[in-house]
Amino acid sequence: MTFLTPLGGLVALAALLPLAAVLASRARTEVVRTRLRLPPPERGSELRPLLAAAAVALLGLAAAQPALTRSSHPQSRTDVQAVFVLDTSRSMAASSSPTSPTRLDRAAAAAITLRNAIPDVPAGVLTLTDRVLPDLLPVPDVGGFDGVVDRAVGIESPPPESTSYRATSYSALGQIATGDVFPPSAKRRIVVLLTDGESGPVDTGQLARTLAGYRFEAVRFWASDESIYDPDGRAEAAYRPDPSGRAVLADLAGSLGGKSFEQGRLKAATRYLRSLAGTGSTVAGAATEQHRYPLGPYVALIGLLALLASFGLGAVRLTKQ
Repeated sequence: MTFLTPLGGLVALAALLPLAAVLASRARTEVVRTRLRLPPPERGSELRPLLAAAAVALLGLAAAQPALTRSSHPQSRTDVQAVFVLDTSRSMAASSSPTSPTRLDRAAAAAITLRNAIPDVPAGVLTLTDRVLPDLLPVPDVGGFDGVVDRAVGIESPPPESTSYRATSYSALGQIATGDVFPPSAKRRIVVLLTDGESGPVDTGQLARTLAGYRFEAVRFWASDESIYDPDGRAEAAYRPDPSGRAVLADLAGSLGGKSFEQGRLKAATRYLRSLAGTGSTVAGAATEQHRYPLGPYVALIGLLALLASFGLGAVRLTKQ
């Protein structure tokens, strides 16, 4: 159990002080009544302050927002890790209309879908323009991965170093091997590229030698009727979709011993990713919070019922008098 706003419980302590004084006074009255051999008070009169005290305590507890949390220790593969490389170049801002999902929007959604297909494989997030930059190194936490993709990945964020019109360079994928993206324990290393295929020239032979032993998959997000729109909804006249990206990605994937898929074949891409990951031994990871069940409304309801019951007893007593 956790308390989301523990300081709210101080309200209960402050409200219980006068009730404590009433109960102490009643205790002294009881001593006097016993000595004078007076008849005991009606049962309702004794119960009413207790109900009132319980009601205030429960309402204070509700103000502290108690909640039950369920944590789990997800199983994590020890032999394989994956990185999802999202192309964040300017062309990934293209869409079929000013209000339609951009290529990057669709790529981000696909990354989450693909990552969920291998939940026991630690996965990370990289962004690509003319360089590869890590947003998240491979971790077992699926929720953390989704959060980074949703909130940290944006068009040209950060911007490319090159000032040329087409800044995307698949040659930069070689930086994955020369950097510290994968630990030595990851014997099987998977690279998933999500892009529109609009890249500058790439030496696939050199890249294949750099990424030798890596497993590769690419998914292309592209349509011939897409444009890049400015904030006012006007299409940029300088941009023209490049249909050669499909062949570029097919050649790239073939050189790396992998496969490329169009965005409409995401299920096939998912099956292929699972085959790349295969099966292997797992270990229990760190505890992660899965669900939170708020108890505050229920505690507050019980407190209100106790308070109404105390008022009801008082009304009954006045009626009898």
